[in-house]
Amino acid sequence: MSIGIFTLIARAVCGGSILLAFGTAVAQASEAPQTPPVTRAFELSGAPEIDGNVLADPLWRGVAATSGFWQIKPDEGRPASQRTEVFLGFTSEALYIGVVCYDDNPQGIIVSDSRRDAPLDETDSFQVIIDSFLDRQNGFVFGTNPAGIEYDAQVTKEGAEQSGSGGTSGFNLNWDTSWEVRAAISDIGWSAEMEIPFKSLRYGADDVQSWGINFQRNIRRNNETAFWSPLPLQYNLYRTSRAGRLDGISVPPQKNFKITPYALGRFERGGDLPSGTHHDEEFGIDLKYSITPSLTLDATYNTDFAQVEVDDVVVNLDRFSVFLPEKRPFFLENAGQFQVGTPREVELFFSRKIGISDDGSQVPIEGGVRLSGKIGDRTNVGFLQMRSESVDGEAPRNDYTVARLNQELDNRSAVGALIVSREGDGSFLVDDSDDYNRTYAIDGRLGIGEDGLISGYIAKTDTPDRDGKDHSLLLRGQYDSEAWSNNMAYSEVGEDFNPEVGFLSRTDYRKFSFRSQRRFRPENLWGLLELRPHVSYRGFWDFEGNYETGFLHIDNHWEWRSGIGASTAVNFTHEDVRTSFEIIDGVFVPLGEYDNKELQLAFNTNQGAPLSLDVNVRAGGFFSGDRLSLQPTIRYRISETFTTELSWNYNDIDLDTPDGDFEVNVGQLRLSYSFTPKIALETLIQYDDRDDSVASNIRFSWLQSANAGLYIVYNELSNDEDFPGDDTRREFIIKYSRIIDLLN
Repeated sequence: MSIGIFTLIARAVCGGSILLAFGTAVAQASEAPQTPPVTRAFELSGAPEIDGNVLADPLWRGVAATSGFWQIKPDEGRPASQRTEVFLGFTSEALYIGVVCYDDNPQGIIVSDSRRDAPLDETDSFQVIIDSFLDRQNGFVFGTNPAGIEYDAQVTKEGAEQSGSGGTSGFNLNWDTSWEVRAAISDIGWSAEMEIPFKSLRYGADDVQSWGINFQRNIRRNNETAFWSPLPLQYNLYRTSRAGRLDGISVPPQKNFKITPYALGRFERGGDLPSGTHHDEEFGIDLKYSITPSLTLDATYNTDFAQVEVDDVVVNLDRFSVFLPEKRPFFLENAGQFQVGTPREVELFFSRKIGISDDGSQVPIEGGVRLSGKIGDRTNVGFLQMRSESVDGEAPRNDYTVARLNQELDNRSAVGALIVSREGDGSFLVDDSDDYNRTYAIDGRLGIGEDGLISGYIAKTDTPDRDGKDHSLLLRGQYDSEAWSNNMAYSEVGEDFNPEVGFLSRTDYRKFSFRSQRRFRPENLWGLLELRPHVSYRGFWDFEGNYETGFLHIDNHWEWRSGIGASTAVNFTHEDVRTSFEIIDGVFVPLGEYDNKELQLAFNTNQGAPLSLDVNVRAGGFFSGDRLSLQPTIRYRISETFTTELSWNYNDIDLDTPDGDFEVNVGQLRLSYSFTPKIALETLIQYDDRDDSVASNIRFSWLQSANAGLYIVYNELSNDEDFPGDDTRREFIIKYSRIIDLLN
């Protein structure tokens, strides 16, 4: 297909000497470690005061500093421009990490946000990944910035396939746990202290352990990213197979039994509700118990997710299903271990199908249990059992069961199996014995050398009266070196394949796809950091060999050292429409074959600046006519406390059909004010001109720990078409939850 695709037996060689910096400037030089570095944790006589002032605390003075960070950008292989020292200690209760980020220009430190889990890319920041099983595939990420935010995430499969449910399948930012961090800015730079309770981690059974570990520091004004364990430029912090090692961790026996009760009050009126104000009260509880240090049981009763942000309004201008990510906390811990399929295209288990109907409304969940973690060092297990209530005229009662087994092997390899089952009460069917659906799958991945990976799965569903082509499969190969990033895949989905507790964007097809990208880092060319020319293609055929959909994308991405980026592309598309479909109300795309081409341009300014802009433009053929699409986004922040983002999605479409000339506009405004890293007020306002609706979601949160605390939520939806009487529906919610540690 193109040069470099599937050279899986080739190995990228990172040769040459690399200088190591000690001090603010380069004071002495040595070669970078050819093998991952090793450091040690020290037992502390007491718990440090978590205030961010590392150098002032005498408990840190007997701990040897871990130092020596290496750039991945802007100058790969060179020592970091500023010195970083990391101090690692532990008590019988917690792991402690102190970091001193020296900076010869403290006034140049950039802090862009202070909300929990706010992105750390556009701010000065520090992150650590902990591979507590030393399996070289999975890990926990903890991060902060000079404002002292709590940023935590879970990594599976080294962060592979980062676009699955919950936002990602390999990287789960929505995972939250209980820990504490504080940061401080001073005349030497900034520093931070982390207290991570052992109860918040999972690890093996040995009394003294070695863990995989790596550290990342961002110096935003330089657009600089540096790591303690050096990485080639194609990898990031989640590459646990290249992490260093932390020795000497003495862990306590895992004693973890926490309950999180909640109380909720809801008041509603207007819209499609009967006249008057309606109110109800809810009570529920979540439970977390560590059966072993590596195996956790979670239970939930009368689960409610009122505190979760509403879904984004999506513009769908084709004939296939739109993916909306999972956001509910209970379903997100260890979510990556349950993930099998192709993210956003074929997901064999998609937790959003539990407790949310197709139109986005909530279906009450009575409760459920989840068992997840490891047996031994390399066997991942997962079991989920949930029950949703019946809703008259809308949904039957359903029992959901998911079982997952995954055996990790050497060199990023693994083999696994998945079973997903739905059992309904039959209230919507004549024969209640036919109210079921099951999915069976086996999957695997094979690492080839440092840069190659082959992965895939084969699956089958069992649905009453659908016993024809009820299979799905995928075979994918990847090669990722410093110079080349290539992948190629073949997949197919039978017309009777029906994972009812999964996600399918389309069905009844065979698909071939590839992507080939070349990386260049010019030494001195117009201030450029990197050029990434690439070509990608995906094509869909039915099982009779008819070419249904094709998309060829030829692009070059330009990234400057200043943080400015641009993309210049041309797309060639093919659509064979065999069944006319309604693209918007009253406008139909007729039968026919459509071959088009379009220009695609993207541009962004420095996203670390207080004011930034990015815009995406597409112009060209669209089915039987033309389309102009403009998607600008403007972001503005004041210090780290106030952030705002205004985005617009404008589409001007002219089809060669009656009434085929129309526009689609969707707007979104986000406002956020952080009083402290744990107290925030957030607003999301969305406008959709297709039904002339305006939706507002205002959330005040005062967090105790993780995602537990006080939430006050106000929702408003104005819709002239669906609510012809009182055309505004209002909802006011107060929810309070608290984590109670029964063993502390």
